[in-house]
Parts: sequence; structure tokens; C-alpha cells
Amino acid sequence: MFEQMREDMQVIFERDPAARTWWEVLTVSAGLHAIWAHRINHAIWRRGLRWPARFLAHLARWLTGVEIHPGARIGRRFFIDHGMGIVIGETSEIGDDCSIYHGVTLGGTTWRKVKRHPTLEDGVVIGAGAKVLGPIVIGANSRIGSNAVVTKDVPPQSTVVGVPGHVLPPRSERERQKEDKAERKEAEKATQNAEHETRFDAYASSADQSDPVERELHELLQRVRRLDEDLRELREQTAQKKEQ
Repeated sequence: MFEQMREDMQVIFERDPAARTWWEVLTVSAGLHAIWAHRINHAIWRRGLRWPARFLAHLARWLTGVEIHPGARIGRRFFIDHGMGIVIGETSEIGDDCSIYHGVTLGGTTWRKVKRHPTLEDGVVIGAGAKVLGPIVIGANSRIGSNAVVTKDVPPQSTVVGVPGHVLPPRSERERQKEDKAERKEAEKATQNAEHETRFDAYASSADQSDPVERELHELLQRVRRLDEDLRELREQTAQKKEQ
């Protein structure tokens, strides 16, 4: 038990640059307090004491802003950053070395008393505000981008963004697509420099992982603008020829 508590604290230093001292982590880390409370509540739940476990979980939610059902199964070195607004449902299963940011929901999609919440395999990272719903499996070492809504299984080593969630293709494949389509590359570059650009900015992902649907819309807008410019130039040339 004490070894697991030490791991829970150590992982905060590894994943939270704001953590400075052991005393600070021990006293002000709401995510750590939520995890420790859940480990106690889960042990009580497994002994058949359902109401006491639920009541203690209710108190933990009031103190930390993190709602974890005592029936949820959570592995080792689980990291909660900020924590406020997190909801983890009863039949959720979380593997080792997972990280969750604030506002995340691991929710169900049915009222039946069955396995209705997600399973996160080892090493999964879920960005702020994401919703992972239903008895789906998020493969090991996958990343769910900020505010994504995921309702289908995700293969291991994947990155998911958007609403509904889309699995981004591997970077090597994206590079080949850009090389084959020079016009698409120009449109993306122009979009990056646009004054009113809107991009996916994941809290738990790298900066180049934009929503593929959003990217396509930006490219279409750029093409429409170029067509408008070409049409205007054509009209000016036609007008000049008529004057001559």
C-alpha cells in the first residue's frame, strides 16, 4: 500500500511541472487526494459495503471536484491533472500509467446494469474536456485530444480528435499525402498564416494534430478565395479588352 502511495506521488513530479516539493504535492494536489480516496472506497465497495463506499465517494467529490464511482477499477500510477469536473463511471476500467485532465467524462450510454463505461488500456492520455462514452476500449498508449467525443473503440498507439472523434492517420502517411498533393500543402500553409484561423489545440497532444474535418474545411475556404481572386482578375482583363 505504501509503495503504491509513493508511486502516486512520484508520478505527479514526472507529469506536472508545477509540482515543487513533496509537502506541496501531499497537501494541495486534489487529483492525488481523489485517487487515494478512491482506493479506500473501492476496497470498501469490494467488501459489499456499497452505501458506505458511495457516501465516502460523495464526500471525496465535494472535497476534490473529482467524481469517481467506487466500483471503477483504476491501475497504478494514475495521474489526474487539475481534476475539477472529472467523472468516472461505475464500470470504468483504467490501466497503468494513464493520465486524465480536467473536465473529462468516462460515461455510459445505457441505463442497463451491464458493462457500460470505457476501458482504458495502459498509457492512455485524455485531454481536457474530452468525453469517452460507452463500453468501448481505448488502446494502449493512445491519446484523446481536448474536447473530443469518442464512442467507438480506438486502436493502440492512436490519436483521436474532433466531434465525433476521428483517429488521425500515422504521420508518415500524412507526409506522403502532402507530397502527392502539392496544392493541399499550399492550402494548409496559407491556413496556418490566416488572421482568423481556428485550429485544434490539444491540451495533451502535439501542436500539429489538427482536426481532419476542420482542416478540410479550411482548405476549401482557401480554394474559394483563390477562385474569387482569379474571377476578379478575369473580369478586369475582359473589361480592359472591351475598352481597347
